[in-house]
Amino acid sequence: MDFKDLIQARRSVRGYAEPVSHEALENILKNAQQAPSWANQQASRCYAVESPEKLEELRKKGLPDFNQPRVENASVIVTTYVKDMAGFHQGVPANEIGNGWGAYDLGLHDAYLILAARDAGYDTLIMGMRDAAVIREILDIPDTEDIMSVIAIGKRGQEPVNNPRKELSEVVKFI
Repeated sequence: MDFKDLIQARRSVRGYAEPVSHEALENILKNAQQAPSWANQQASRCYAVESPEKLEELRKKGLPDFNQPRVENASVIVTTYVKDMAGFHQGVPANEIGNGWGAYDLGLHDAYLILAARDAGYDTLIMGMRDAAVIREILDIPDTEDIMSVIAIGKRGQEPVNNPRKELSEVVKFI
């Protein structure tokens, strides 16, 4: 698929018909690893939840009521970044952003992930509304990582909304 078409085809899907296959999920995650990162630190981490029991526990305990139906019939990826890694030099923040660089790098990683998913014929929904403490416990995520997002991934079960974008002049200042 042409890159422009890929970007246009990627939408947030809120209903799934079936989860992503394990093989496809591995390929998508390998592609996501190609995202650039601070000094190639690759501080992004993924917890790919495929087992029906863990998915159900994560859905019921880790997500608010309105997000719970959005992960039915989907696989789930929880993304984190290792704290004090990206944006740090010899254990000290390299500039005022500090751990913001870990979040920045994870955003790049997640963008690659959702585009790789769409290119492989799968759809995604990034959810920021979640109970990080509960998810940390369910998935045994160490305290050295900050949990960022929960990403549903699977075959779309409903057509997504194509929301309009702001005019370029509202978001860009040419100098």
